[in-house]
Amino acid sequence: QVQLVESGGGLVQAGGSLRLSCAASGRTFSSYTIGWFRQAPGKEREFVATFLRSGGGIYYTDSVKGRFTISRDNAKNTVYLQMDSLKPEDTAVYYCAAGLEWSPFYYRVSAHDFWGQGTQVTVSS
Repeated sequence: QVQLVESGGGLVQAGGSLRLSCAASGRTFSSYTIGWFRQAPGKEREFVATFLRSGGGIYYTDSVKGRFTISRDNAKNTVYLQMDSLKPEDTAVYYCAAGLEWSPFYYRVSAHDFWGQGTQVTVSS
C-alpha cells in the first residue's frame, strides 16, 4: 500500500506560480512510479508529469513543458510540482498518483494503483 497526501493548491492569477507537494508513505519511495495528473471540470483526468520507477526517467505532457517542473526529495518521501507561468487552462484538481509496476503507458490513469485526494488549482485570467 502507498498513501499519498497532496498540498499546495490555491488561487493564483495568470502568469503566477504555485508549488504542489505530495507526501508518500507505505513503501520504499524509489520502488514505484510517482507523478501528477489533473482533472478539469467536465473533462477526463489527464497526465501532467512523472518520475518512472527506479530511475526510469522524467516525462511531461507537452502542454506543461517549459513551465512545470517535477522534483523529489527522497529523504522526505515527497514529490513536488513547481508550476510557473500558469494559465487559466491549467485550472483543475491535481492528483498525485503512484504505480507499482513499470509501464510504458505511464501517461494512463490505469497504470497507477494509488491516488491522493487531490488539491484544487485555480488560475484566474
